Amino acid sequence: MPIDNDVYNRMGEGWWEEENPLNVLHGSITPGRFAYFREVLANRLGLDLRDLRALDIGCGGGFLAEEFARLGCQVVGVDPSAASIETARRHAAATGLDVDYRVGTGEQLPVADGEFDLAYCCDVLEHVSDLDAVIGETARVLKPEGIFLFDTINRTLASKLLAIKVMQEWRLTRCIDSAIHEWTMFITPKELVVILGHHGLRIGEIVGLGSRSRKPLVLLNLIRANRGRISYGELSRRLDAGRIRSTSLSYMGYATKTEGTPG
Repeated sequence: MPIDNDVYNRMGEGWWEEENPLNVLHGSITPGRFAYFREVLANRLGLDLRDLRALDIGCGGGFLAEEFARLGCQVVGVDPSAASIETARRHAAATGLDVDYRVGTGEQLPVADGEFDLAYCCDVLEHVSDLDAVIGETARVLKPEGIFLFDTINRTLASKLLAIKVMQEWRLTRCIDSAIHEWTMFITPKELVVILGHHGLRIGEIVGLGSRSRKPLVLLNLIRANRGRISYGELSRRLDAGRIRSTSLSYMGYATKTEGTPG
């Protein structure tokens, strides 16, 4: 079944609205993965994030772009959805943050070779039509020793049950009345590591990303959100997403561009 990426145009004006299903990515999922990314960059790699050039590939409404901008990064956000980009621009302006948002795709990034110290791609890789091209473009725009941060959904029975059946197909629990995921497009960690390596991106670590709430509560809160009893922002907070031990559903990590890689 083809996925409906146009949903980000139809719903893109409401990324920051708690009642919008896209806001489920904000309440705990964005803080959860951002905490991991910040720990990797600042503590493990010892980077001073101030004034680093950072590229947000598939920025949506700007959740992560604003987090990196608050740390002092010079952020460029790219997304194919013009509606999402306009929403991101408005919100950044309203909060006094300077983020350069551009309409574009991961397969053809509208930026120069070797321009960025850091690139990140979250909730995106499982949606793209040409994963190899997106990773190639990411390598192209990174400086030597530049860092690539990512998360995506693993292709397992667990992800088929939760991401496809529970959150997409079952009427009581689905978030959006549209197919936003296709299980065959999910990516195993082994597959991603191989593609990264082909483009000179050396993997540093892969860890699990998921809800730290008990599974019965996850289902109960999905039903509550579906029926309008809680907002999608509140649903996200109750999921309490972040680093977990298992990579069976979703995972996140980082890679480094090796010396001599073109770009």
